[in-house]
Amino acid sequence: MNKIMIRLNIIAISLLLFMKSNPVFSQDSAVNKYGIRVISSVDTYKRSIAGNPQKIMVALAVELPHAIYDLKYAGKHNFMHTKLYPDITTTYMRLDASEALSSVQRELKGLQLGIKIWDAYRPYSVTEKMWELVKDDRYAADPKFGSGHNRGIAVDLTIVDLSTGKEIDMGTGFDNFSDTAHHDFKNLPASILQNRLLLRSVMEKHGFKALETEWWHYYFINGKDYELLDIPFQELYKIQ
Repeated sequence: MNKIMIRLNIIAISLLLFMKSNPVFSQDSAVNKYGIRVISSVDTYKRSIAGNPQKIMVALAVELPHAIYDLKYAGKHNFMHTKLYPDITTTYMRLDASEALSSVQRELKGLQLGIKIWDAYRPYSVTEKMWELVKDDRYAADPKFGSGHNRGIAVDLTIVDLSTGKEIDMGTGFDNFSDTAHHDFKNLPASILQNRLLLRSVMEKHGFKALETEWWHYYFINGKDYELLDIPFQELYKIQ
């Protein structure tokens, strides 16, 4: 925590100096075609985190170095069957969400378990592409509202056995758009139901809320406090 606070203080000071020397910022004041506001300007994002350092997006590979990262949308092995992200080895979340996820990892480690992350931050423009294919708000975010992924407070993940590195059985894979992936689907072996319950109970204990139609999707409960973002991964990497 000390390391994070020191870094935040340095960032806050540098951002305040930046703001003083750059009085004119790119404004994301106009609503988009869906009638909502999305931050796509790096300058506007910097101004936002200068006002509230908790809004900073942090690289999960730095904050959770022992998690396994299998970022599905950085390749073609996903429901879109196309590459939606650049070649990335980390993803991002807001500071408080990343700290909560780190607490999840620590608790699971005591059970000889770890986490595998499939997705976290998702630029808003990618959400638009997904909606064009799915158009079902049980499984894809409606761009009229945006996604917790766009706000940097949602994560798609599963549990792994630390002794083998293998995923524990959750009954379906990632992005399974069927009733079998729902939390209330009970026609499954008791061991799978227990595995899902373990993930849910630990995530909820540390401030996350489950999406009822996807056992792998969790979002931090104060998500509405954060703006929707369409900042490219490359730009977030430069800011770290």
